[in-house]
Amino acid sequence: MVEPAPGPGAGRRTFADFPVGTQVDLGSFTLTAEEIVAFGTRYDPQPFHTDPEEAASGPFGGLIASGWQTGASVMRLYADTMLAGADSRGSPGIENLRWLKPVRPGDVITAVVKVVGARLSATSRGRGTLMLEWEARNGDGDLVLTMAARGLFGTASDGGTASDGGTAPDGDAGISPPG
Repeated sequence: MVEPAPGPGAGRRTFADFPVGTQVDLGSFTLTAEEIVAFGTRYDPQPFHTDPEEAASGPFGGLIASGWQTGASVMRLYADTMLAGADSRGSPGIENLRWLKPVRPGDVITAVVKVVGARLSATSRGRGTLMLEWEARNGDGDLVLTMAARGLFGTASDGGTASDGGTAPDGDAGISPPG
């Protein structure tokens, strides 16, 4: 995990540190049946998320995670890797989200984010927007989630520091510059 840098903006990765072509390996997670039922009961109370017995005879042949739980779990990985130590300014939202295959208890889900576009803000000095494509795969390599979203990051001209030419600073495991 990349540790956040001390102090506001000091030594933090900025917009320039994530050029188009950068891929960030976010890591992986596994959900238990208990976690799936708890999330489903609270946020997405459909039988295939909340009742293992009823789910067994349901459309998916067993208990599955809510797509929202899968997305939230991938978001946690993103926050712990790409956003940790970065001058993140939030996001204006998701443009496309697909849940392609069910996530079942015990599945190991691995995620990556790719920077596919970047532009400086025309209205907010010191901010840039990254266009991101997210993918999450199960242990068989099947896509379970894809998403297109935008991330807002501070620029070096706003007091942050950028590394040279987009190369991730030393110690940022999982962040690969294009090449």
